[in-house]
Amino acid sequence: MTDLSLELREKLKKEFDLCNYKILEKQVSSDGTVKYLFDILDGNAIETVVMEYKHGRTICVSSQVGCKMGCKFCASTGINFERNLSAGEIVEELLAVQKDLNIKISNVVFMGIGEPLDNFDNVMKAIEIINYPKGIGIGARHISISTCGIVPKIYEIADRDLQCTLSISLHQATDEGRSALMPINNVYNIEELMKACRYYIEKTNKRISFEYALAKDNNDNEESAKELVKLLKGMLCHVNLIPINKIKNGMYDKSSNENIIKFRDYLNSKGIVATIRRELGADIDAACGQLRRKRGEEIK
Repeated sequence: MTDLSLELREKLKKEFDLCNYKILEKQVSSDGTVKYLFDILDGNAIETVVMEYKHGRTICVSSQVGCKMGCKFCASTGINFERNLSAGEIVEELLAVQKDLNIKISNVVFMGIGEPLDNFDNVMKAIEIINYPKGIGIGARHISISTCGIVPKIYEIADRDLQCTLSISLHQATDEGRSALMPINNVYNIEELMKACRYYIEKTNKRISFEYALAKDNNDNEESAKELVKLLKGMLCHVNLIPINKIKNGMYDKSSNENIIKFRDYLNSKGIVATIRRELGADIDAACGQLRRKRGEEIK
């Protein structure tokens, strides 16, 4: 940038970095989903996924290198937590994908490696940058944040009145069942989580999307469906049913198509709006719960 003074250029060089991620691996699914393994320039790596829908292209970004939450059905549990990603590093996932594929991303979901609300400040800053009209310019309603249930941050999001979609990883409707799947429930139980969710709905007048991964012989039966209806009855919400994806050394198997459909139909019959998430990228381990830092050991 020779139109800037030499002094300013030296200051920029000293105080700022340009994150130009190196693509370590790029996999393309039979359904068009693309998964990237990015070298994030410090010896660590993260995965980012791009999915194509009728309404546009959605990117699933990571927010941390590794994850602390320990959810039993998620491949990221097998990754040691290294550090948070900065706001700039999160944004670079989007920019790197757009540059490589020569496309425009229309939707962003914070559902990759890491717990977004455990890296709250950087995620909020990244959303601000992605949303900025004179920059990337993706509308807040096209941005979704998924959390396993860090209750204090749900209150903070509500008070900020973000227009983004809030998704809660629920997966069980009882404390006993949820604690077995998600250790976070031992810190913030379902009663505390639901109280925060009701506060969010009252404060923002926006519905919450509850994610519910169906595992064979675990939470895909009629009794589980009844417990879920009891928990969510009367709330402004939507249930996103996810056929659980088998992971290496994982203890849970995918529910049958018959049980998934029966579960959805039961919820709908009781006034709970439920849909089944379309599976994308399973053949390249890019579907829900399958992201992990593969080949990470090779670049440490």
